[in-house]
Amino acid sequence: MPIFSSKHHFTAVPTVLLFFLVAVENSPSITVLAGNNHVINFRSPNLYPEGLAWDPTGQHFLVGSLRRRTISAVSDAGVVETLISDPSLPENVTVLGLAVDSRNNRVLAVLHAMKPLPPFNALAAYDLRSGHRLFLSLLPSSDDDAIANDVAVDFKGNAYVTNSFNNYIWKVNDRGEASIFSNSPRFTEHPVLPDTPYSYCGLNGIVYVSNGYLLVVQYNTGKMFKVDADDGTARHVLLNEDLMSADGAVMRSDGVVLVVSPVNNKVWFLKSNDGWGQGVVFDKIDLDVEGFPTSVVVGESDRTYVLYGRMDEGISGNSERDSFRIEEVKSPKESEDENVWMYVMIGVGLAYFLYWRFQMGQLVKNMDKKIN
Repeated sequence: MPIFSSKHHFTAVPTVLLFFLVAVENSPSITVLAGNNHVINFRSPNLYPEGLAWDPTGQHFLVGSLRRRTISAVSDAGVVETLISDPSLPENVTVLGLAVDSRNNRVLAVLHAMKPLPPFNALAAYDLRSGHRLFLSLLPSSDDDAIANDVAVDFKGNAYVTNSFNNYIWKVNDRGEASIFSNSPRFTEHPVLPDTPYSYCGLNGIVYVSNGYLLVVQYNTGKMFKVDADDGTARHVLLNEDLMSADGAVMRSDGVVLVVSPVNNKVWFLKSNDGWGQGVVFDKIDLDVEGFPTSVVVGESDRTYVLYGRMDEGISGNSERDSFRIEEVKSPKESEDENVWMYVMIGVGLAYFLYWRFQMGQLVKNMDKKIN
């Protein structure tokens, strides 16, 4: 009797194909997602968060607050816990941009208070586990309308903070020593809008790129700039469209940059093939017109999330709210490409196993001939 029979061939192929499909679906390089985006609803009275960060060690999101001197942790299930409370800060301070410095186990928080004059602009560093404040660095400025907004951190622990009103960047080293780092004329060479809401008319979202430079977006022109992390020199990144009213920005591990706008209610997906001399907006999605999305972050498994913190209501000063949300965002074009790739892989797998089946059939025939 032959070792292999036709029955074995017909049962082996669908079994191996099933294994192949499971492997494709669970491959880290191929994302097969169905259904709605992941949404995290969380409740905290009058929190009004503007900044959002991801703590990979604690496996939770971190959010600031318009009306509290706190940084809160938000779990995947929407459970809110006050991680850091600093009552020594001015009573009217706003906790804006956040960045997690995983190498030094700390979170950096941008602090701003407009009144009383001169405005209070600072960067605070807190230990991620104990909540102990490591330093509070006042950001030098001769302007009575400076607004510290967002922050990025490099591998050495240096922090870069944007001024969202007067178009320059501060630098704060790992010891808390602050200086004006980049005041490039490139930031002011483009026409600006005469009126912009919420006083954010300068540099906003900022990203540190491991190649030794920063990417920063400008609210009132929609421009993006590439800034040298050593000397602060800047150049305009050529894009196929402006990112009007750009606010938060983040970079994924694959080099794709996401920029969010709370006014246009959009997320732009950008990429570059030449080290950000030029870039292209390859996709954009419309966000919920309610919620005022200000920040975007990369979470677990490179999934990206937008914060709906209702800052527009909070700024008005006469509102009360306790519900906010963090929502996953995906590029439809990337999803289409992933699905095409999945079907190509399935086709290749099917062709391979049909070929395998043919070879096994030939082997059985040859063995039958030898036995007979």
